Amino acid sequence: MDERFERAPVGLLDVAPGGTVRAVNDAAAELLDVDPAAAVESSLRTVFPDSVEASVPRAFDSSPIEEESIEEYYPALDRWLSVTIVPQEEGATIYCRDVTERYHTEQRLAERETDLNRLTIINRLISEVLAELVDASTREEIAATICERLGETDIYEFAWVGERDLGTDEVVVRAGAGTTGRTFEAIEACLDRGDGVPERRAMETASPALVQPIGEDEAVPESVRRAAFADGLQSLLAIPLSYGSSVYGVVGVYTADQEAFSERERASFETLGEMAGFAINATRNRNLLLSDTVVEVTLSVGTAEPLPAVAADHDAVLAVDGLVVQEDGLRCYLTVEGADPEAVATACGEYDGIDSTRVIGDHGDAGTVEVAVGDTTLLGRLASLGVTIESATFTDGGEVTVELPPEEDVRRIAETVTRSHDADVIAKRERERDVTTAREFRDELSEHLTNRQENALRTAFFADYFESPRGSSAEEVAEAMDITGPTLLHHLRAGQRKLLSEFLDVREE
Repeated sequence: MDERFERAPVGLLDVAPGGTVRAVNDAAAELLDVDPAAAVESSLRTVFPDSVEASVPRAFDSSPIEEESIEEYYPALDRWLSVTIVPQEEGATIYCRDVTERYHTEQRLAERETDLNRLTIINRLISEVLAELVDASTREEIAATICERLGETDIYEFAWVGERDLGTDEVVVRAGAGTTGRTFEAIEACLDRGDGVPERRAMETASPALVQPIGEDEAVPESVRRAAFADGLQSLLAIPLSYGSSVYGVVGVYTADQEAFSERERASFETLGEMAGFAINATRNRNLLLSDTVVEVTLSVGTAEPLPAVAADHDAVLAVDGLVVQEDGLRCYLTVEGADPEAVATACGEYDGIDSTRVIGDHGDAGTVEVAVGDTTLLGRLASLGVTIESATFTDGGEVTVELPPEEDVRRIAETVTRSHDADVIAKRERERDVTTAREFRDELSEHLTNRQENALRTAFFADYFESPRGSSAEEVAEAMDITGPTLLHHLRAGQRKLLSEFLDVREE
């Protein structure tokens, strides 16, 4: 064998016109995984591994042999080879190179480009959905908007939105759109029977649920798996529609693509879920704000609930002074009368459903305690249902008063709460809302401020003291008013507290 042939950096095979191998260099033997000695005088079809097209051996079926370049995948080698056949006077020389890494790189780049294009389309689609949610005035419109925009695209087969039935805690269909086929029928049947579907799991955990392939996930009811297989569906993503600790519903999106819903795609859908939850909450609050009447419901609470139990054990009065809804629950600010705030905070922390406690003010037998509660408690459950908690006071038992828009299903909310908690409805009334003009509101605020406080706030505001960065320092504002810096800060804090008390509807003595 020619030394240059043997030492060539690429695989070389010398082949006779009929396809008989006359020589194989070491590089080709290693590339093709053959014994070079055994390959000589063998047919090219036995030396060259099989590929789908078998293009290399077939090139020697005709005469004369023509120059040809071929790239194919060889399953037995798990490699892509670039092969060039160069005719010679008697036969041909075959040049072989391993191009697997290049091919994989090109494939990764192509997949990334495809993913990027898909993500661009999805983000544009979701942006359009979010823009339309701004104008939606009812929960029905919000559900229909999500389903129609997602379900009637080429990317997804269909989408549906479900909400919790307040009377039974089951999930009911609010809207659906797209090519629903037998799968959606199977989902509705499972909801009627109370069978678990991924969408229900997403609502219960307030977390997205990804299933792919649908047909192999035993957590999905068998009837849904069979229907999805028949409809050619491979993947589903269930996204909760949530705001803070409240989960208002879920959107289920189905597609025939088994590799759908990349990490970035799921992040975009999580944003959609949060914004839809915000829109539902805003719609409810807008309806409450614009309504001429509200429904006021008063609940009597027993000592099986943590806060009434603590109040009874310590012979104390606990009153909710403020509430802040957060993603992981509800933060309550309680005024304590007749008991040591530290003892009350410690006792609260021993109950399930109360995540943390902190003493804010301690005046011996009175003070203020911060308590973080989950949705297994009465107050947390009410907050998760989206009602407005107007007041709550606990002694040996207690009372909680909530407000709802007139169109809310009060009976179902009441049934949900009383079935799960030690509480009963003792009063329900519909009352007219007080209408206050902007001028009346400003006059009322002004009446709460002393002249010094109002002047301090006005001077600081117009001197850009509240801007960032500040246009004036506290010393400069104080000098303009001919008072000391500490005196200015005293008036500012007092005035700000009074304004915030009115804004947050906190009654000060």
